[in-house]
Amino acid sequence: MNEVTQILESIESGDARAEDLLPVVYDELRKLAAYKISHESLEQTLQPTALVHEAWLKLVDKGGRNEFKNRAHFFNAAAEAMRRILIDRARRKRAIRHGGGQQHENVHEIEIAAEVKDDDLLALDDALEKFSARDPQKGRLVKLRYFAGLTIPQAAEILGISEPTAKRHWAFARAWLHAEIKTGQAK
Repeated sequence: MNEVTQILESIESGDARAEDLLPVVYDELRKLAAYKISHESLEQTLQPTALVHEAWLKLVDKGGRNEFKNRAHFFNAAAEAMRRILIDRARRKRAIRHGGGQQHENVHEIEIAAEVKDDDLLALDDALEKFSARDPQKGRLVKLRYFAGLTIPQAAEILGISEPTAKRHWAFARAWLHAEIKTGQAK
């Protein structure tokens, strides 16, 4: 049994606190956050450390209750928390009162306009919600791969499926989401 699972079991039995888990998973969560943020638009101002801290607060903000059964369950919850934070930030940025719809310009390089990808992220989130309702396991795979930045082997291990199955699920999910997003943009 790995250290994360042991701490989660101790927390559930009342022997440990959620704070005991943070040092063990912090580096891994920070790597995942850095990977995810590196794939965001240049407009993204959230740093990996801040994303990990926000996600951590969401994970432990349940009145002291922690319902994580094991390492896989914890990292699924962490990926979901990071996804929600990034989606909420994209929605907030798009809001009119926050300058939504305004063209952003880099003051240092006026000639180059940065492309805003918040609409793409929101379209992906809508499509992912539909997809997850249709097939929850494949939806979790997409969240782990796209939002947490896990590799196919890492995601397969967390989901408890084989790598070839994860590869097939990933190929299917990408095709389905691409078609759904294209259909949504045509409307």
